[in-house]
Amino acid sequence: MHHAPVVVHRIFPSGGRQVTLRTSNGEESLGLARSDEDVIEFLRRAGMPDPDDVVLGGTELLVDWEGDTPHVYEADLPTEDLP
Repeated sequence: MHHAPVVVHRIFPSGGRQVTLRTSNGEESLGLARSDEDVIEFLRRAGMPDPDDVVLGGTELLVDWEGDTPHVYEADLPTEDLP
């Protein structure tokens, strides 16, 4: 089973997604992203070549977008009226 080296986790209820990098020693937390630009910057700082292509290139081989729509960072607000 293939595991992408970059994991963008589920959206937090308050917004943003945790980004981790899978390494031979486990997972390294890179930060809380609120945009694709944040993910790109985290990967640049981690030394990943061509971070723009990794994030925006659309390949599932490099980025695992867990649980939510890729490139979305804000939680959906309920659309129903509250009493």
